[in-house]
Amino acid sequence: MNSPSLSRRHVLAGSVVTAAVAGFPNLLLGQGANTQKLKIGLIGCGGRGTGAAEQALNADPNVVLWAVGDAFPEAITGSLNGLKGFGAKVDVGDRKFAGLDAYQKVIESGVDVVLLGAPPGFRPQHLRAAVEAGKHVFAEKPMAIDVAGVKSVLESAKLAKEKGVAIQHGYCWRFAPGVRELYSKITSGELGKVYSIYGTYMGSPPKPLQPGMKKPDGMGDVEWQLRWWTNFEWTSGGPLLEQAIHTVDKIAWAMGDVAPIAAVANGGRAYRTDAGNVYDHYNIAYEYPGGVIAHLGERQYLGCHTEVIDRIYCEKGTAIAPNTPMVMGLDGKKREWMYRAPAGMEQNMYQVCHNEFFAALRKGEIINTGEYMANSTMLGILGREAAHTGQRITWDALWASNQDQAPDTLQMGDAFAVTPVPVPGVHKVA
Repeated sequence: MNSPSLSRRHVLAGSVVTAAVAGFPNLLLGQGANTQKLKIGLIGCGGRGTGAAEQALNADPNVVLWAVGDAFPEAITGSLNGLKGFGAKVDVGDRKFAGLDAYQKVIESGVDVVLLGAPPGFRPQHLRAAVEAGKHVFAEKPMAIDVAGVKSVLESAKLAKEKGVAIQHGYCWRFAPGVRELYSKITSGELGKVYSIYGTYMGSPPKPLQPGMKKPDGMGDVEWQLRWWTNFEWTSGGPLLEQAIHTVDKIAWAMGDVAPIAAVANGGRAYRTDAGNVYDHYNIAYEYPGGVIAHLGERQYLGCHTEVIDRIYCEKGTAIAPNTPMVMGLDGKKREWMYRAPAGMEQNMYQVCHNEFFAALRKGEIINTGEYMANSTMLGILGREAAHTGQRITWDALWASNQDQAPDTLQMGDAFAVTPVPVPGVHKVA
């Protein structure tokens, strides 16, 4: 059961913050404790969560996987089977917890660092619980799926600063060495003014419900939707938040993480006829100060052209990423620069993320990326809601809303009807 202070949407009130700050993180390194064994807890044992555990175990010679938790026990078994190659560094014993309260049991198991890899609808709740308990956190993307969740993440980030708790994020392209070098040319002004952006994330749907698939008899609505979580907006945020948020985040990065003005967008379900409620395509135009328009094209279709490409049109050339980062000249034909990886330098962006996270902990440095984690997530919500409503939505109006897509206290066996697919011109942002 969720305690009132740990409800999924709860935003910390001042009195709660004050009380929570009375605690301190249980791990204080950089003061002669650089060889202390770090105990890691994994919350969410799917593919990305297991991948994060692999990278954490590779990042530091003196870490162990100490506890694991997931809504479903079979996911735990699969994850641990995939981690067998780490031998004694996987030391979970009987600290294997299944159910919707598994996150709390992992946090209370004596871990120092938690890895948050559960569906993003639960991220705000899990993040706050970990921060309140004084645990350092790696949080996968996105950080939330609605406005209430983003506001909760910001409050948790504020609390983490006050407690000296680290938060590392999973917007992985920000750790890719070649992409970093290219984007530094943009944000430093080396390529001059940014005129416009066109970013794409066009792929196939991950684990889609098939047409005609129905909930098995005797299974609760919540359990069924969690087992197919990418098909439902309250658990995944839809494909723009769950997958194309990487392209959204790189738009924010190229624009120096400044606030946009507004967004207009189209989208819908041209391909899907299943029982879920997520769109399968979006086309968004973000308005930025200075007259810059950033376009994003996203779709999840089978049998179609696929690409994930960033094109940032600048005063002195066009930056292209993320694969083979390069700068094309103003004629669009001559390559002016291309990233070349230095010999021996780690290029796996997921590994770089965790290497930097654990190296900072060893040095006693506190990473806290909570604010821009939340803002990039909100940018995704801005584009999604512009498409769902069919309206031009401003950044300020979205922040003023109270959008909240799910109750705080859902249990596995609960009835919870699928909300209708949003209809532009009818759907409203709460």
